[in-house]
Amino acid sequence: MSVVCALELLGVFFSAGAWLCSLATTLMSTWLTLSTDLLPTESYELGLWETCVVQELGALECRPYDSLLGLPPDIKLARILMCLTVATGLLGFLLAIPGMYVVNSCDSRLEDIKFKRVMKMIGGTLGLTAGVLCLIPVSYIAHLTVVRFFDDNVPDVVPRWEFGDALFCGWTAGFLHLVAGVLLLTSCLCLQEQNCNIPVPIPLVRVHSARSSYKTHSEYV
Repeated sequence: MSVVCALELLGVFFSAGAWLCSLATTLMSTWLTLSTDLLPTESYELGLWETCVVQELGALECRPYDSLLGLPPDIKLARILMCLTVATGLLGFLLAIPGMYVVNSCDSRLEDIKFKRVMKMIGGTLGLTAGVLCLIPVSYIAHLTVVRFFDDNVPDVVPRWEFGDALFCGWTAGFLHLVAGVLLLTSCLCLQEQNCNIPVPIPLVRVHSARSSYKTHSEYV
């Protein structure tokens, strides 16, 4: 059981860290950054919810998007998928905690162990789903940025967007979600194998002979 407990604790730990990273990625305004030689004292940041202007002295001025329908398709897709990532990762984390073997481990009934394994398996599956949902928008926006950066149709004097810190945070969140899901599912498999190897006790049945039964009845006659 020590291996199962270690896998569970690592899975829950990575799941919590992945959810925090995915939440930070969703809220950060540094998905893409842009700086120009014409205005070296200012740089621009592009996020899912707002755009910001960073001045040389450290002043930050952000402006939220005016309309949802007027957003580019990649930003709308990233916003939807990242919100699903945060919700799915949180649900998987909340289901994995009561499914841990170390929680209320004094009750070792077979039905409770099966119920814990099911909850933990659902939590691990949701963790894998959150990892895929997180990697899709981050990688898609990174792909579009690379394509637009090396577009030959755009003049060299035109500034181009580059990777921001939020993309790297999103890749980290997706990787941690996948690792957490794998660890939780692996702990379920290990716990199932250990339960299968437990010997089943065979109840002993005392057989009374007919002679002893007759003797007992004859004593009362």
